[in-house]
Formats: sequence, C-alpha cells, structure tokens
Amino acid sequence: MANLLIKTADELRDSEVEARAGARRTARETPVLRAVLRLFADSGGPVSVAVVTAQFPNADREAIGTTLTSFNDDDLLVLRGDTIELAYPFSTVPTPFVVRRADGRERYTCCAIDALGIAPMLNEDVEITTLCHHCNATLQFPVGPEGPSSGAHDLMAWVTRMRPDDERACTGL
Repeated sequence: MANLLIKTADELRDSEVEARAGARRTARETPVLRAVLRLFADSGGPVSVAVVTAQFPNADREAIGTTLTSFNDDDLLVLRGDTIELAYPFSTVPTPFVVRRADGRERYTCCAIDALGIAPMLNEDVEITTLCHHCNATLQFPVGPEGPSSGAHDLMAWVTRMRPDDERACTGL
C-alpha cells in the first residue's frame, strides 16, 4: 500500500516564486514601467527606448536605459536593441488572447490571466476574445474593472507552471 503524503500550505509554498512575484509587483509601480505599460496600452507597441525616455524630460537617459535593461533581465519586458517588443501583459505579436478596449482598439496579451487583468489595470470595460483550449470554440465575454461579467460564469482560466527550460514567461505562447 502506498503512503499518502500530506503537506501543509506552508510546506507547499515556494518562497522563491513568491519573492519574485513580489518584486515584479513592486516594479510595476515604478514610473518607468508604468510609462511603458501606458505606451503599450495606447499604441499597441512595440515602443522605442527613446519614446519611453521622452516621457521623463528631466531624467538621466542612461538611468532609464539601465532600468529598462533590468526589467528585461527580470522578465517584465522584452528589450531588443533600442526597442521594447513586449511588456507584460501586452504582446506585439498575435496571440489567442485579444482584448478590445472600449474605444475599439485591440491589444494582444500574453495569456488568459493577462487578458483578465487589462480591465482593472486600465480601469475600463473591455471585451476578451479567445479560443477554448479544449474544443477550439470562440469565447467572447466582457470584463470590467471589477472582473468578468456574469456571462463568463462557466469559463475557467487554466494556469500551469513554467517548464524548467523556459527562459521567459512568454515562451509558452
């Protein structure tokens, strides 16, 4: 007979993941990352480092560049040369997760959780369009800053751990 191993929540907790998530939340509150996210929300991206730097006319350009590089290293955005090609939750390449803003502009997000977070992040109603992972049927439902509409009551977002060989969260797109 096999032994059933029972663990407490504290034993299951991954303090390394929790610390990283806390650092990511803190970084999202910095003026530089907030500016990047606003630019992606408004334009859809990609966004040049020069455009980000222009948001801070009195700041040291080199310091902003260093900050953006650290965000790239921490997997908060993808910086290639002088261009930010992705800034979580926004993707510049088509994904199965499309968020239509109230004014009709559409933005791609990196995953379902990111799509669900756009409405509260921008404090506006949005509509999410995606495909069912199981049957490939189109799913479309409104989400407000307070959460999904009652029309989404039978939908579920599936969350998995990153694979050990994934270098960045967006690898799973």
